[in-house]
Amino acid sequence: MKASGLASTSIEVGFRAATAVAVPLLVLWAVGRLDLAAYATFGAFTALYGRNEQYRLRLRSVSAAGVVLVASIALGVLIAVLGEPLPLLAAALVLVVGGGTLFVTALQLLPSQPLFFVFALLVCANIPTTAADAWPRIGLAVIVAVFSWLLTMSGWLVRRLAGGRRWTLLKELNRHPRADATVLRDPRVWLTVAQNVVGVLIAGGIALAFGLGHAYWAVVSLVAVIPPARAAHSISRSLHRIVGTVAGVVVAAALLFWSPPALVVILAIVVCQFFAEILVGRHYGSALVFITPMALAVSHLASPAPLAALVGDRVLETVLGAGIGIVLVLLARGVERARGLAA
Repeated sequence: MKASGLASTSIEVGFRAATAVAVPLLVLWAVGRLDLAAYATFGAFTALYGRNEQYRLRLRSVSAAGVVLVASIALGVLIAVLGEPLPLLAAALVLVVGGGTLFVTALQLLPSQPLFFVFALLVCANIPTTAADAWPRIGLAVIVAVFSWLLTMSGWLVRRLAGGRRWTLLKELNRHPRADATVLRDPRVWLTVAQNVVGVLIAGGIALAFGLGHAYWAVVSLVAVIPPARAAHSISRSLHRIVGTVAGVVVAAALLFWSPPALVVILAIVVCQFFAEILVGRHYGSALVFITPMALAVSHLASPAPLAALVGDRVLETVLGAGIGIVLVLLARGVERARGLAA
């Protein structure tokens, strides 16, 4: 394979993202505190940002994303301490999904959706937490986020050591995102905000009304299906994301059905993180085949649940969230045609 072809597979960024989640999970395993796996994993998601960016730009992207991830985790922990009151959780969800959409669009981040912010908020809010446990859990997320930040920025030193030599595993830094101050004036962006806000409230409300376990998965599935702001509202792309999410649930079932040791689950999370990062910038539907089992494996480490209930709930919630997402995509296409907003 040519150097350029190898670089295009994002080996470098995949390795960084995998290391960011592997190190803290292995430390937690060694000290017998895998119940804290969710906070470490969400902090490690900091390493998912800044891909292919020059380091002066990456500094901004990764720092901003890390701050928002930690804020989402902290907000989720606070809601858990308060007993997860539904009105407060709904308000926080609207804030994170709406504000997150504006945030990733304004900074032109990849991943270009608020999916990981929403996921961090809802899972942390769902884990029973006492006031005494709150700060240590938030502190763990901060420590892992800082570690992931350092890891993500470490390529600067590697490239300095490489000098003028071109190493085949080093990704070409060819992405130059610019902060966009026009997002608040762009009706296409607000259309996406509306899709996400309305969608998460409907998906979460229906999942709760029908008593589905962990209703947050319907919300996460909805956010995964809604296209990024200013992207084409393509049904085919939304279907790819649905197929990717359902396939990911099947992969998770195959992984967890035999109740593997925790170390095996950690290894699976690391592998999924590696391939998710390789694919997330190229084909989001394929990336979800790895993002989904990674998410379910993290939930399993933090609070093991019977597999049949886990998989059954996830499939139903995926279909629910994705179905609502498809309806909203169709409605958005109609709005764009009516107002002439399509790019």
